[in-house]
Amino acid sequence: MNGKILHFRQNRHTTSGNHILIEVSGVDSREKAEKLVGKAVTYKTKNGEINGKIASPHGNKGVVRAIFDRGLPGQALSETVTFA
Repeated sequence: MNGKILHFRQNRHTTSGNHILIEVSGVDSREKAEKLVGKAVTYKTKNGEINGKIASPHGNKGVVRAIFDRGLPGQALSETVTFA
């Protein structure tokens, strides 16, 4: 299963570099997104991997929020992640 990085989690003043919003292929509702909570997710860079975990659904269209061990670079936007 693959996902696409949409954006960093942010509010009016700050952006969280390790909280990422991910659109998962084949998931189009909140109910399907809730089944993914707790699964591991990996972003591959040329120097290695950054591991994370799905924390919660985000909205009603199947987007999930993942928390990574460390922050992702800005170049990660619109890249793919894999689920373990």
